[in-house]
Parts: sequence; C-alpha cells; structure tokens
Amino acid sequence: MVTLLRRSLCPVRRLRGRPRPAADVPHRTASHAGPGLLYPDHIPTSLLQKTLLAAGSAAMALYNPYRHDMVAVLGETTGRHTLKALRDQMRRDPEGAQILQERPRIALSTLDLGKLQSLPEGTFGRQYLRFLDVNRVSPDTRAPTRFVDDEELAYVIQRYREVHDMLHTLLGMPTNILGEIVVKWFEAVQTGLPMCLLGALFGPLRLSAQSLQVLVSELIPWAVQNGCRAPCLLNVYYERRWEQPLLALREELGITPPPVEL
Repeated sequence: MVTLLRRSLCPVRRLRGRPRPAADVPHRTASHAGPGLLYPDHIPTSLLQKTLLAAGSAAMALYNPYRHDMVAVLGETTGRHTLKALRDQMRRDPEGAQILQERPRIALSTLDLGKLQSLPEGTFGRQYLRFLDVNRVSPDTRAPTRFVDDEELAYVIQRYREVHDMLHTLLGMPTNILGEIVVKWFEAVQTGLPMCLLGALFGPLRLSAQSLQVLVSELIPWAVQNGCRAPCLLNVYYERRWEQPLLALREELGITPPPVEL
C-alpha cells in the first residue's frame, strides 16, 4: 500500500521545486497556474490515482492521526460530492456567498496580530489568538489543496482547513487527541466529509479507557447536538467577527459550552 501511494504521489515530487503562491492569494482561475492546471498547486489525477491516494492516505492517517498531510490527501480524494453540497450551501447563504466571491485566506500574512492582541478580553479575535498561543499552532501549517479537480471546490476545502482552529476556539477544545476527536465529530455532523467521519469513528481507538468513557458518555453527544443545531459554519465570515464577544457568537450559532473542561 505504501508503495502504491508513493507511485501515485510522483507528480507531487516533480512539483516540489515550483514556488508556492503566497498564503493570501486566493484560488482563482487557470490563468494563475501552469498549463492544464486549475489553480497554482493543482495536481491533475485520474480516478485510479485518486483511488490509490485515498486508500494509502486512509491507512497512513489511521496509523498516525497527526499526519495532517495524509488527512488532507484523504479529504481531497474522497469528498467531491460532499464538497459540492457544501459549496451549494455557501452559495445559498448571503455570508457564505460573499466568502466564495471574495476568497479570504487565513494565514499569518493575512492576520493583523497586533489588532487581535489589542482586542478586549472575551472577544472572538482575542480568544482565537490565545488558542494559537496556548496550543502553539499556526494557521500557516494548513496544507494547500492539490487533488481537487474543480477550482471552486478546491477553495471550499481550503477554507474548511483554515477555519479549523476557529472551530476549536468556538467549541473550547484543545489540540490534544481527545480535543481533535471531539472537533472531528462536530465537523462530521456539519460537513459529512468522509475524512471527518473516519477520524470521528477510528480516532477513539487510540484513547485510554478513561478518556474513551468521557468521550462516549459526554463529549460525543454534545458535539453531535451542537453540530446538528448550528448553521453551516463555513458560512461564517470569521475575519469580520473578531470584535464580537465569543459568548455572543456561540449564542448566535447555537453552540453551548462543553460539558467537561479538557
């Protein structure tokens, strides 16, 4: 399986030498990419190649859930129909449609860290910045989309990746394995993406008995209820909500505090 995955990823190795676009440059049209490419990082693949990539990345992601590159490949090669549904939800929502039109990106180059730091305590922007600091994570670690053969859908999954830390902030979940599984359950209900379902179902296999009990009895029911109750969170223009109190944003979206503190 690993050998097949390596063979399928040959185009990735050939393209590694190409300069990557700045993080704040949105996906647009093929005119910004090379010949035959739909966007700068696009790697065209056949159905067979996608199948091999999906199988290999799924195996690697199950073996090591922290292989975010493999999780990313899995999402891109298995989620086309779901991405279409998410895109259509965004088109029907005024805020979501504006996001699709303007294509904002979330990266250190697009964030005004000074402004976020100056916001009052309790605001969404200040809490998001605290999340990044406490968990020692950066928005720049999100992999660029490569294997989605539709420019608009490529942006949708890129947006999903880049708002992942916003969901952690809204849900009050850390980046340890238990917190990530809880967020995956929420995302699975919200998006239906196969990679989210896979992480939600198989991620708990790596937990201790005590953590598993808390997850099953309290955190999964909470995540599922909130995921069902909240509107599609891809339709939230987070960059325009920095000054909104976190509690008010949670109330607007129907998100309740977690039952236990992790």
